[in-house]
Amino acid sequence: MASDPLVINSRITLAGWELTEQFVLAGGPGGQNVNKVSTAVQLFFNLMGSPSLPDRIKENAAKLAGRRLSKDGVLIIEANRFRSQERNREDARERLKELLLEAAKPPPPPRKKTKPTKGSVERRLKEKSSRSEVKKMRGRPAGD
Repeated sequence: MASDPLVINSRITLAGWELTEQFVLAGGPGGQNVNKVSTAVQLFFNLMGSPSLPDRIKENAAKLAGRRLSKDGVLIIEANRFRSQERNREDARERLKELLLEAAKPPPPPRKKTKPTKGSVERRLKEKSSRSEVKKMRGRPAGD
């Protein structure tokens, strides 16, 4: 059980009881240490059941999480980049923080529709007609 609260930003803080950690054997380099010590970290966070997050952030985070989100709404982050358990633990918490920060970003402003200027429309039509004339000249000569 992760006891430290995770501060996402000034308005969002996840309580320690919302995060669950499990340590498993990691693959990769590390020699005999990899076979003996559980250094990889699986961080579980009940995204859909969290009282700390607003609904908009939950929905955005669910889209960003993709396959890391289970059917029950639990986000699973696996960290095994480093050889030490503590650094993997920090890495998993940092990745969760980055995901939630990305989900908390405000939506982009709506697109404003624009019209082409009168001059650009005229130039485009003039170019089209001149191109058409060039292509007409490529045909077979008329047999008189």
